This record gives sequence, C-alpha cells and structure tokens, in this order.
Amino acid sequence: MKLIAVGTVAFDAIETPFGKTDKILGGAATYIGLAAASMNIPVHLVSVIGGDFPQEYLDMMTDKGINVDGVEMIKEGKTFFWSGRYHNDLNSRDTLATELNVLENFDPKIPASAQDAEILLLGNLHPAVQLSVLEKMEKRPKLVVLDTMNFWMDHTWDLLMEMITKTDVISINDEEARQLSGEYSLVKAAKKIHEMGPQFVIIKKGEHGAILFHKGRIFAIPALPLEEVFDPTGAGDTFAGGFVSYLAKKGDFSFENMKAALIAGSAMASFTVEKFGTERLVEITEKDIVKRVNDFKELTTFDVVL
Repeated sequence: MKLIAVGTVAFDAIETPFGKTDKILGGAATYIGLAAASMNIPVHLVSVIGGDFPQEYLDMMTDKGINVDGVEMIKEGKTFFWSGRYHNDLNSRDTLATELNVLENFDPKIPASAQDAEILLLGNLHPAVQLSVLEKMEKRPKLVVLDTMNFWMDHTWDLLMEMITKTDVISINDEEARQLSGEYSLVKAAKKIHEMGPQFVIIKKGEHGAILFHKGRIFAIPALPLEEVFDPTGAGDTFAGGFVSYLAKKGDFSFENMKAALIAGSAMASFTVEKFGTERLVEITEKDIVKRVNDFKELTTFDVVL
C-alpha cells in the first residue's frame, strides 16, 4: 500500500546529558519517511522547506526511495527550526527556540502521484492544515492516522475536534490523552476518545511503552530496554512511521494486525534514540529491524502454567 505523510522537514539543535548538536536534520515527516523507507514502503512526503535546506538531504531521501515531490521549497524563506534541552531523565525538556519560518504559511500541496495513497499519516501540525489535506485528497484514504499535541488542545480546540471526527487512528501520549478526555484513567480516557470518532486509540507512554485500544479491547507493550539512549527527539514520529508502514506492508487494518504494527513501530523508535537526530535511522538495515523485532518478541512472549 502507498503511504502519504504530512509534517515537518526541519532543522533541530539538541542538547541532552550526553552531548549537543548544532543544526541537524529533523522534522516529523523526515522521521516518518526514513522509518517507512527502512521497511521498504513507498512513502510520499508533503512538507515545506526554505532555500537554506541542503540538497544533500533531499538526495539522501530520494536515494532511500522517499518521494519528495510534495516537499515545496520556498527559496527566499528559511526552514522550520527547533532547539531543545533534555533533562537528565530524558522524559522532559525545555524548548530553547522555535522558528516557524516557512511553516507559518504552510499550504500543503498534494502531488498527483500521491492522490491514490491508501494510508494518510497526518503529523503534528495545526488542525486547520491537517483538515486542508483531507479536503485536497481526491478520494479519502482507507486509513487516516492523526498525531497531535496539547498545544493544539489549548489553542485550537474546535478545529482539533473536527479533525478528530475524521480520524481512524489517533496517536497521543498519556498526558495528552488525559487532557483531551478529562479522565485520569487511560482506559476511561481511551473510551471517551473513541466516542469522538477514532476507532483505534494509541496512547504512548515514552520509556514505559504504548497501549492500543479498540472497542473495549486493549493491547499493551513495553519499551525495549536499551544499553544506551542518547536522544529521544523524533522517537514518537518514528514510532508512527513504523506503525503505519507495517500496516501498509500487510494491507490489514484489523486489531490483531495493529497489535503487530505496534511492535514494529516501537522497534523502529528504539533505533532513533540510540544516536542524535536521524543518524541511526539513516544507517539501519532490514537485518537490524528483523533482529530488533525478534528482541521484542523474546521480551514479551511467555507461557504461564498455574
């Protein structure tokens, strides 16, 4: 199945307890695209960049099979930039700088080659932009997956609610799920979010894994314990990219297959945190992915006899 991902292609500057970087390649669509490419899934990116964006980055994406026809370059503009500093636990961070630049007036362009995509993944953007993408699709994709955050809940509630009603799968973290639903219990939160529209609710819990909810059924997985974690930036986007790429590979949107997709997404995200930015995603092979998925299976598969 063909996948279209709408989100940021950007620059990040990151500081963690283990080091810091100057401007490096980042952005939600970038992580999603690299995850899909690593799983050999045809992916079309829709984003916007400035004239300061290096051609070598676009060439790298193209070489990996990522279609960048939908990435608009505004030559006189500057690319979206984010800078942040992570605390010692890597679960919290301070934003040091956010420069919207060309993203401020982002008007997504859906290329003809992507109009027949069966899966649409809407990265964390203004809900008005997300809605405009759906309006520009000639035919509704078979599966619409939404990522959002508490900022949009605080500032664009009505538009976000409209977008959520048009969503099949929503992926948010536990804090966002509680804010969106007004419930502390994640089970109750998922039930309320179901009532807003999505058939499937994914609640991410960072280093504690993720939970999938669907019509009263629940599936939970841990995060894979790693010896070294350098940078959590982009892990959630990589998770989403791996999740939808597995669905695209199998062409099956059942709850059982989404359970497997959750493992695939978590396996992909576990690579991202091992180095700064996209560095680890760029270098992994299919053999690496198979081993990492098998590591998850060993971690979570067991027999119990009472």
